[in-house]
Amino acid sequence: MMNTPYTPPRVWTWDQANGGEFAHINRPKAGATHNKALPVGKHPLQLYSLATPNGVKVTVMLEELLALGHSGAEYDAWLIRIGEGDQFSSGFVEVNPNSKIPALVDNSTDQPVRVFESGSILLYLAEKFGALLPEDRAARTEVMNWLFWQMGSAPYLGGGFGHFYAYAPEKLEYPINRFSMEAKRQLDVLERQLADRPFIAGDSYSIADIAIWPWYGALVLGRLYDAAEFLSVSDYPNVLRWANAIDARPAVQRGRRVNRTWGEESEQLAERHSADDFNPD
Repeated sequence: MMNTPYTPPRVWTWDQANGGEFAHINRPKAGATHNKALPVGKHPLQLYSLATPNGVKVTVMLEELLALGHSGAEYDAWLIRIGEGDQFSSGFVEVNPNSKIPALVDNSTDQPVRVFESGSILLYLAEKFGALLPEDRAARTEVMNWLFWQMGSAPYLGGGFGHFYAYAPEKLEYPINRFSMEAKRQLDVLERQLADRPFIAGDSYSIADIAIWPWYGALVLGRLYDAAEFLSVSDYPNVLRWANAIDARPAVQRGRRVNRTWGEESEQLAERHSADDFNPD
């Protein structure tokens, strides 16, 4: 069944009333809406984020680096409430002109380095600490292949499937069908890739797994859009095996809690400034 036809006007104009659940923070222009400096903690790395899939990538990465003994990866994680428009503060826009989380500032260098886009942050940290990214050129390239696959594919899962299935102001059959097909195709890509290897890019855990798991692992584990049954995730046993293996890692369990303000209280840690924050007295 087709929905009511829509004829686009010659020139599109913004109507905030048609914006759906996030209309109050969406707009067709960039830049700051208010002046507010970002807080700065005691550690070299300052993270400004929220525990969305893209935010979880970075907190998992940092916790994995700390677990490997890289003490320089200690970090302060500050909560950015995107539903309240924190990402449009002047301080945040200085770090990320695109006003999206996560954003990172490295103060350990002569001049502070800003890093935005989750894939860029993962690569920056992997190179800075020499971890979770192979040195061998072919193996490194395979990891990068999958890192960029995730960056290019996840918008169809999130902004496509997730938006129309979970967040759009009305359920529309055509876009839900279109993006469900794409979400399942992407899961099948991962299913085939994981058929004969334990991790996405081969035998070793890497930033490819850290990038992909918060999206596709969360999806098949039933934590994203409440869509596991709808998408028949049992059709992807290799993805499920991989997702559960990553989920069992202590650093992953810590990382997914950071900057989380919803769900079970035991899974929430709004801000993280010390390893002790995970186990308060």
